[in-house]
Amino acid sequence: MTGDVTVAEGSLTAISTDITTLDLDAIVNAANEQLLPGGGVCGAIHSAAGPDLAQECQTLGPCPTGEARITGGYNLPARRVIHTVGPIWLGGAAGEPDLLAKCYRSSLDLAKDADCKTVAFPAISTGIFGYPPAAAAQIAVETCRAWLVETHFPLDITFCCFDDETMALYNAEMKG
Repeated sequence: MTGDVTVAEGSLTAISTDITTLDLDAIVNAANEQLLPGGGVCGAIHSAAGPDLAQECQTLGPCPTGEARITGGYNLPARRVIHTVGPIWLGGAAGEPDLLAKCYRSSLDLAKDADCKTVAFPAISTGIFGYPPAAAAQIAVETCRAWLVETHFPLDITFCCFDDETMALYNAEMKG
């Protein structure tokens, strides 16, 4: 089951699937600051893309929290990978909400600059970084919706959820 909401010239959709299987212009990697292969979504993307992705990431230098970098997709169906570093949850008073929103805006700006028409995001920072999933979903949907309205760029944004519970959170936010 998916949810789909039209916003400005683009759309927001939530699906439950493996992000590495999506044939889109870009997928977003929940990366670490060194842009090295890691665990979770990051490890899965690097594994599916092959070693050339890690090689290109080494040329991009560190990526501070909230910023993003773009690479080729290599062996992935997606043509590009946008790497963004989400905040580690420290209770919410250390600027985490603003940094998480910045991850989405930075990634969307890179997608626009690369003339992408489709992009998929994982639930950034909700894995080992410990961000509460409901709060993360709210920030993701609000930030992406506002970006679409502000830019009028025709981008179809997919929230790729790792389970039905996460997808339900995104669908509830998109209806709100």
